[in-house]
Amino acid sequence: MFTEVMLALVVGGVIYFLVQKSKRPQLKSEDGWWGEGTPPDREEDVSIRPYTVRTDKEELEDLYRRIDQTRSFPSLEDSQFTYGFNSQYLQNVVSYWRHDFDWRRQVDQLNKYPHYKTNIEGIDVHYVHVRPKNLPEGVTAVPLLMVHGWPGSFYEFYRMIPLLTQPSNPDDIMFEVVCPSIPGYCFSEAPHKKGFDSVCAARVFHKLMKRLGFQQFYAHGGDWGWIVTTNMAQLEPKIIKGLHLNFAPPSKPGLPMVLSIMLGHRFPKIFGFNEHDIQRIYPVVQNLVVESVKESGYMHIQATKPDTVGRGLNDSPVGLAAYILEKFSTWTDHDFRNLDDGGLTRKFSLDDLLTNVMIYWTSGCIISSMRFYKENFSKGLDQPHSKMPVHVPTGFACFPNELMHTPKLWVQQKYRELKTFTPMARGGHFAAMEEPELMAQDIQNFTKMQEKRKK
Repeated sequence: MFTEVMLALVVGGVIYFLVQKSKRPQLKSEDGWWGEGTPPDREEDVSIRPYTVRTDKEELEDLYRRIDQTRSFPSLEDSQFTYGFNSQYLQNVVSYWRHDFDWRRQVDQLNKYPHYKTNIEGIDVHYVHVRPKNLPEGVTAVPLLMVHGWPGSFYEFYRMIPLLTQPSNPDDIMFEVVCPSIPGYCFSEAPHKKGFDSVCAARVFHKLMKRLGFQQFYAHGGDWGWIVTTNMAQLEPKIIKGLHLNFAPPSKPGLPMVLSIMLGHRFPKIFGFNEHDIQRIYPVVQNLVVESVKESGYMHIQATKPDTVGRGLNDSPVGLAAYILEKFSTWTDHDFRNLDDGGLTRKFSLDDLLTNVMIYWTSGCIISSMRFYKENFSKGLDQPHSKMPVHVPTGFACFPNELMHTPKLWVQQKYRELKTFTPMARGGHFAAMEEPELMAQDIQNFTKMQEKRKK
């Protein structure tokens, strides 16, 4: 009798586990319309149109006129980048931009990969789509969606793309890469109505990938790309074969995270903390509170009144450059705040930095890109997706100078199928642009594990 009861309990427990597993919550989202006015009473246009980045004499003359008429203002003595972009060094950047930077050449560089546009939910979505060349017979390319953040763009991935589509190692996976611009960013049309948040972007990108014929694919993201690809995994977990991230701040701190903060300094091994975790977390008030306040002022502005400051940035190329490039300084390494030049060219070239700025300037997207903060934060911090764990195989690349450090334990609270967690040798927030080789290799390693291929 006892044996029968125990057997019944075990069987019941297994059945309960399987039922609960099958009832994993899935994020819900309804179709939207983000075009002007009301949706037209006709069949949706699903055509895909080639797109070419262009410039002309008038665009450059207008830029140079505005640069020439900028009004400088001196920085405080011995302030470096601690008050924002240093005015003296800004003059050097502006001088290079005005006299040496060749936008026509950079436009050719942008067009070296194929660009396209297609209309989804009433707005034109821009994307770069790169297929492997000379794909060996019998080999199938693995589709990979890569999503940028703010104030970055699809251009962040340009040095990574050939490493993924044409790897030098014959054992490496050959990827077919799609890099879309979030609606409101770069060459994607801005939503004309309120409410376009990360879940909406996730839904639109799912539609894009389905339109391109992909039944399943991998996804990578950092910054806003993190939450957009995470939402994609929550919306349709069976379609996302694997999720690779390099940014994953805790959206809903739970008990394990709280306990680890309280006790991790004294008992690091219990929580899996290493020396770098300890260095980045403690002292808690300084590292998790003060540092966050220092670097989040922009977020409060953009999450409340983006159009006000955006109007000034949209009118002044020098103001726009200062606003964007200051992030490429401090978010790459917070110690760069103490340097006169902000350490900008220690990790990036001015050509690459100004190309990203010019994408924002020529597309006039700074205001709509900043609105993405308003749309996401105005709905509160208790959205369904913030409370929902992710049950998709996940790989995480932990770069040492990332703006917000996330130990493995914290990542696991959200991403329940964390397969790889890689402490990276170097790199900060814009890791794909700063360390393309390291990022590409981590994506390779993660994908090989999922595809059960040899590393």
